[in-house]
Amino acid sequence: MKIFTRLYDMCLRWARHRHAEKYLATLSFTESVIFPIPPDVMLAPMVLAQPAKAWRFAAITTVASVLGGLLGYLLGWFAFEGLIEPMIVDLGYQDKLTLAQQWFADYGVWVVFLAGFSPIPYKVFTITAGFMHMALIPFIVASAIGRGARFFLVAGLVKWGGPTIEAKLKDYIEIIGWVTVAAAIAAYLILR
Repeated sequence: MKIFTRLYDMCLRWARHRHAEKYLATLSFTESVIFPIPPDVMLAPMVLAQPAKAWRFAAITTVASVLGGLLGYLLGWFAFEGLIEPMIVDLGYQDKLTLAQQWFADYGVWVVFLAGFSPIPYKVFTITAGFMHMALIPFIVASAIGRGARFFLVAGLVKWGGPTIEAKLKDYIEIIGWVTVAAAIAAYLILR
């Protein structure tokens, strides 16, 4: 059963679509607020499909992600108690919110940079930054640097590796896919 190979081929087809940049921007924006799939899964195939546009795609991903992060920030600032907090309680994520708040207290703006660059869910920190009334300019700067560093790194590595990376990725996509699913399940079981 080659589920991930089919998904990978489908992503490569989408990456060549005439509206691919709009799809990438939409995915990047929504991932910063609520959507669980990171934009890297569309960015990498787009760079593979059109390496000459690697930096353009990374810039689109970065700008859209920071704008989505700004929406998350505003939701945290203005709608936390009425909208976000009841969802957190219903989902049983109070402990994760408490941890994010502690990280903000301990590390300040650096936690936004770290969440922007790493696979840590950026959306949790955009909403928490707003809820905790973090200064807006440092939030935007840390988000832009963290997200930009991540997406330009991904685009650069894929552009640099080109067909070699594509061939290796295609060879190992099933293993990578199933290991990712197993890691997500393990993380859920450990953190719940």
